[in-house]
Amino acid sequence: MPSSKVTCRWRTWVEIDREALRHNIHVAKKRAPHAGFIAVLKANAYGHGMEEVAKTLAPHVSFFAVASCEEGVRLQRVVAKVPIMLLSAALPCEYPIIAKKKMIPTISSLEEAQAFAAVAPAGAPINVKIDTGMGRLGIPSAMAAQVVNEIGRLKITIQSFSTHLPSADANIKSTRAQLASFEKLLPVLQKIAPEAAVHALNSAGALRFAKQSDKLIRIGLMLYGISPIPSLQKLLQPVLTWKAHVALIRKISKGSTIGYGKIFTAPRDLTVAVLPVGYADGYPWQLSNKRVYVLINGHRCPLLGRVTMDQIGVDISRAGKVSVGDEVVLLGKQGTQEISASWLAEKAGTIAWHLFTGITERVQRCYLGPVRKTRISYFS
Repeated sequence: MPSSKVTCRWRTWVEIDREALRHNIHVAKKRAPHAGFIAVLKANAYGHGMEEVAKTLAPHVSFFAVASCEEGVRLQRVVAKVPIMLLSAALPCEYPIIAKKKMIPTISSLEEAQAFAAVAPAGAPINVKIDTGMGRLGIPSAMAAQVVNEIGRLKITIQSFSTHLPSADANIKSTRAQLASFEKLLPVLQKIAPEAAVHALNSAGALRFAKQSDKLIRIGLMLYGISPIPSLQKLLQPVLTWKAHVALIRKISKGSTIGYGKIFTAPRDLTVAVLPVGYADGYPWQLSNKRVYVLINGHRCPLLGRVTMDQIGVDISRAGKVSVGDEVVLLGKQGTQEISASWLAEKAGTIAWHLFTGITERVQRCYLGPVRKTRISYFS
C-alpha cells in the first residue's frame, strides 16, 4: 500500500488527481470524437477546486461553464483564454459585468436578451436555452421560433442554442423523445442563427447518447470520475480522495456509549480512533449510525455513533497496529478497498453532486501530478 505524499500538517484534506481528470475528458472524447466539450466548473468544480481543475482541463475543452457571474470572474483570473458560459439566469445588475468580461450569458426570454443587449457591445455572444422538458430555464419549445426571431433582430449574437436533459440517467424513452423534439426545432432556429452551435447532452447524455452528439457537449460529474449511470462507472477514474489523520486512540469498554445522543453502545471492548473531521468539513451528519466505515491500513473501520461538527470515532479493533498520525481514507481507495462517492452519498440519503460540493473550505485541497499545458491522448 503506497504511503501518502502529504505531510501531517493537515488534519483532513482531499487529493485531486490531475491524471484522472485528463483520463475522464478523454473518455468523453472517445465516445464523441467529433464534438467539442464544455467543462462544467460551477460550485468550485464540484468541490474539487475550480482554479486548479481549470488549469488542468484548459488544453482539452472548448468552453468552461459556471453558475454565476461571480464564479466566472474568479475563473477568468486564472484561465483567460477559454470562453466562459454562465449556465444560470443572471441578475440584471450583472449584465454590465458579463458584457465587460466577455462572458456568455444563458438567455431564456426576449426580456433578458433585450436587457443584455442594452448594455453589451455589438456582437456580444449569448447562449439561448430552449425548454424541452426540464421546466426550469429556457424558452418554451412552442414559443421558441417566435422569440428567437425577435432575439435575432438585436445587436447581440446567438453563439449557441441549448437545452437540458432532466432524466438521461434513468429514463431513456423520455430522453429520446426530448432530443427528437429539440432536433425537430433546430432547423427553424438555425435559419435565424445559422452559425450557432448546439449543445444538449450532459454527463449522462454523453455516456448514453453520444452518437446523437451535437457540436458541443456539456460534462460535469463524469469529469470528476463519477458516472450517473452505474453500469458505466468502470470507464471513469474517480478524481478525489478524501483523507484525514488519526488524532487520538482510546480504549472503550463493553457497554460504554459514544457521542451525542448515546445512540451507540459498545457491544464489546473496543479500540477507537478519533478522527478530526465532521459535518463542518462536509462529512455528512446523516451518516450517523448508518453502518458506514473508513479505511485504515486497508481495513474497513466502522463509524461509531453520531457524526459531530469536528470529530468522528471509528472502531480500529481489527485494523492491526494503528498510531496517532496514521492516514485514514474517508472517500476513495486504500489497498484493495474502496469507498465510492456514490455509495457514501447513498448511505447519507443524498447524491454524489451534493457530497462533493459539501466539502468545505476547512478541508485542504492537494493536487497530484503536473498541469501539462499541451493536449495529450489516452487512446490510440
